Amino acid sequence: MSLRRSVADLKLNDKYDDCFLLRWLEARNFDPNLAEEMLRTSMKWREEWSINKDDGWKPPQVLVDYMPSGISGYDKEGSPVVVLPFAGFDVCGLLKSAPPKDMVRFLAQKLDSYLEVARQSSLKHGPKASQVCCIVDLTDFNLRQFTWKPAAEMIINLLQMYEANYPEILKACHAINAPKVFTFAFNILKNILTGNTMSKFIIYKADPNKWKPVLARSIDSDQYPAFLGGDLRDPDGDPRYITKINQGGKVPKELYLKNDKKLTNSDDMTLVNIKKGDKLYLKYTVTVPQSFLRWQFKTEGHDIKFGILATDSENIQTIIMPIKKVACHEFEEIGVIKCKHTGEYTVVFDNSYSFMRGKKLAYNVRITLPVKEKTISTIDQMVNMEE
Repeated sequence: MSLRRSVADLKLNDKYDDCFLLRWLEARNFDPNLAEEMLRTSMKWREEWSINKDDGWKPPQVLVDYMPSGISGYDKEGSPVVVLPFAGFDVCGLLKSAPPKDMVRFLAQKLDSYLEVARQSSLKHGPKASQVCCIVDLTDFNLRQFTWKPAAEMIINLLQMYEANYPEILKACHAINAPKVFTFAFNILKNILTGNTMSKFIIYKADPNKWKPVLARSIDSDQYPAFLGGDLRDPDGDPRYITKINQGGKVPKELYLKNDKKLTNSDDMTLVNIKKGDKLYLKYTVTVPQSFLRWQFKTEGHDIKFGILATDSENIQTIIMPIKKVACHEFEEIGVIKCKHTGEYTVVFDNSYSFMRGKKLAYNVRITLPVKEKTISTIDQMVNMEE
């Protein structure tokens, strides 16, 4: 009641009931002031990102067709059961086929649709049905695509979005058929997920004798697909139940966005031409240890080589990032490294291998002071993961 009175000015509609407010209180250990702050921040985020705003926006069809997930039914307490065939999540292909903002907005609206199903069920079955039960099939899970920095950053951003704006919506997450490498990845993501969220995850190896009985105890067999041990099949007998569960899949390259826009000067990007056979050296002095060197850049029409060198007070140079080709003409390159030591850091854009054409480059490179930022180390760990 205290929280509801405090946020009365937000004029929340009827769907934001007591179960909704309770989630924010639970996320902040029932401190009404902290819960209010979290809720207000989230409502501002929803406004800024136009979440569920009736403005005529339609998600890119590639997201609708290739984002895996779906509701198969309900658990024994009435909570919707969301199935996620993770092998069909082609995050690299999706990022190359739709703007990142559209992906965030689409996934937020997808979560909202699942929560509305849960809310409607809770009206009949009670508060226990107001959360979501999730089954994640990790068959064929691998880390390769998540070592691409934009993909790692998107996953981190989505997890942060979830934690900040969808507290306590998860009843349980059964991660089944998990290979050993998933445990390693999951340990890295603990930097982002809260203890409450982590406690909802139950991870099973690829041993159906272990996870099938667990699913059966909480979900009736006629409420989840046959490939997971349930009874649901498509009319043609397909055990994946694709009429309800989008399987995702590899995004065809012909759906990738064409980066054919002409580069122009802007307030946040510097535009330069690098002649054929030439290099561009950008030098930055780091005076505070643990500072961050951040970059974003793109080229027009063709790739370029990129790398970072460091020179210490004794004039000894070390390679921070090896100089190698980057397909930044297809997708804007964004990244960050931690500068552990003071000294001079040199960003290199190398076109020496091209004897036929110069390259037009737009870049933004900057040094920022150290902060307590788990996200940076988490992204670095993901990018450096090996199977």
